[in-house]
Amino acid sequence: MEDGSIQHTNPRTVEDIFKDYKARHAGLLKALTSEVEAFYQSCDPDKDNLCLYGYPNGKWEVNLPAEEIPPELPEPALGINFARDGMQRQDWLSLVAVHSDAWILSVAYYFGARLDKTERKQLFNLINDLPTLFDIVTGRRALKEKSSANNSSKNKGKPDPLSQGLPIAKETDNDSEDDEDDDEHSEATCGSCGKKYTADEFWICCDSCERWFHGKCVKVTPARAEHLKQYKCPSCSKRART
Repeated sequence: MEDGSIQHTNPRTVEDIFKDYKARHAGLLKALTSEVEAFYQSCDPDKDNLCLYGYPNGKWEVNLPAEEIPPELPEPALGINFARDGMQRQDWLSLVAVHSDAWILSVAYYFGARLDKTERKQLFNLINDLPTLFDIVTGRRALKEKSSANNSSKNKGKPDPLSQGLPIAKETDNDSEDDEDDDEHSEATCGSCGKKYTADEFWICCDSCERWFHGKCVKVTPARAEHLKQYKCPSCSKRART
């Protein structure tokens, strides 16, 4: 990884700040997904307090925090390496993702301190159109929907778009396309509360009755779903015991 000292930028316009945000987001995403093994090994709990940095060139680095007080930019969460071996790996990555989301958002609004009300709203909307790192790491929303044989109605996390007639999530900066996706929501409903499917909530499918449920309704979190080989809803589990 590159030395953070050469990564300093000073974007001032909404477009430049968002470009900086996307690049840092991309770098952090690599650390938490495609380059996760290298990231994991970099977070040795025996080392001092370490931070995960994302840089405006799309790269990431695990390093010590800035020495100057106050630092030139807001700093990432400190000591992520200490929690590494005290949690389930997926839970730890999810925790790092949450703090990384908060960090790059704080950096963006640090750069945007001089923006006016309209520009701040524009910046927020651009950022909000991207899935968060937490969304991607936990599977709540994919960066790109992959069409493959494994993408069946039994996938954990949310109803399969093809089998349920739901919109396929796509990365786009076009608001009109997002609106079209919202209009295409199917009549899929939660088997517990009866409410309709929404793409911003975590869903899970019962492997027995094949009904879909809000994770919160059946008390299943995204992290827990990652470790389930088979899921049975409360009704099916009760029938199996009787």
